[in-house]
Amino acid sequence: MRIGELAERAGVSVRSLRYYEEQGLLTSIRSAGGQRHYMKDDVERVTLIQRLYVAGLSSRAIFEVLPCADSPSDENSDAALQRMAMERDRLSTHIEDLLRTRDALDALMSAVRTGADQVQAVH
Repeated sequence: MRIGELAERAGVSVRSLRYYEEQGLLTSIRSAGGQRHYMKDDVERVTLIQRLYVAGLSSRAIFEVLPCADSPSDENSDAALQRMAMERDRLSTHIEDLLRTRDALDALMSAVRTGADQVQAVH
């Protein structure tokens, strides 16, 4: 299938597909005229890439994890699990930071409300 059809089936932009190719996450077969052609399985691959991006992985991390999906083996699985554990730890740290920020914002909102209530009580 051509790039536009893959983009439509996978629900991504053509630009995203080109980026995935640049990053080594997706490959195409080029026609004599230079047009990209993809296989049916590439819809699932693009969907997986999208899920990994949504999960917060960088293109580099995705590149390191994809061999596990492409060629399952003990070696690929071990490397992928190690990388996914690193990414999970990074995300956990980020979540903790976000929670602290949310708590600080809640405290600030409470202080502002208390201050506003005190000003209204005086008037």
